[in-house]
Amino acid sequence: MLPELLQGSDAGGFLIIQDSAGCSGRHLLKSFINAALNREEAVHVLGFEISEEELKEELKGSLTQRLHFHDAFTDPLGWTDHPAFTVHQFGLEELTRLVKHTSHAKPAILVIDSLSWILRHVSPPVVCRTLQQLKKGGAVRAIIGLLHADMHQRGAVGSVCHLATSVITVAPRMTGDEALAKITKRSKSGKVVQDEEIFSIKEDLTVIVMSKPSHTGLKLTDPENQETDPTANLTFNLHLSDTEREAKDKLALPFVFSKEKKTALLHSGPGSGRILYEPDVNDDYDQEDPDDDLDV
Repeated sequence: MLPELLQGSDAGGFLIIQDSAGCSGRHLLKSFINAALNREEAVHVLGFEISEEELKEELKGSLTQRLHFHDAFTDPLGWTDHPAFTVHQFGLEELTRLVKHTSHAKPAILVIDSLSWILRHVSPPVVCRTLQQLKKGGAVRAIIGLLHADMHQRGAVGSVCHLATSVITVAPRMTGDEALAKITKRSKSGKVVQDEEIFSIKEDLTVIVMSKPSHTGLKLTDPENQETDPTANLTFNLHLSDTEREAKDKLALPFVFSKEKKTALLHSGPGSGRILYEPDVNDDYDQEDPDDDLDV
């Protein structure tokens, strides 16, 4: 599935590369940029975390002619008098102007490096609304964003990933030059396909899919998603043995009446007490108004 995503056949798609401190996804992001340039597509990069020189260092010189870098790395918050691009310019009108300023006839691909920088300074609802407008506006053909999941709350990460048509979560492997890609792809019909692939990236940014992961060995899990047993460290036992469970089943509960107890309560036997009332001649009792003696 990873080679299929690299081909970029889905128009109007939104791809998120989700990484963490344990495994960076920037090298894979560069592979997507390189693949788009090889397809002779125009690529606009919002660079918040690396400079233009560092990005183009691994790309071929002839391909970078269609690469448009918008420098948000030098002054991302607009502290100087003439910033190139700031995080506060992340909006539909400004991004549309930047993309359409070039002379390319076809819609370009917008690469955001990274969404985490924007989410740190812009509220998640505003970021999600802008991304949704870009997907439907037609100014860009596709959006590719890098997201550092361990920098944000799970709700913010989930909101942004909910808009994505594809999410690639990278995780480390035992071998240094290999990584695990956990892919979730949503089709236009609503069908969700999930897959896992082991891949490596060559020096020319070509992605090589090695194999499917083997689940018989060590399984990589997210520490936040690990289920812990709440009864593991208790000083008393919450589980019953077979003997204790049998004794519990035989115990008669005080609020459960047996058949014999119900019969004894409903049918009074000899010697049981009864209350008999005979009205006195002086009783002022009106059959038509039983409450006549009450001061109401």
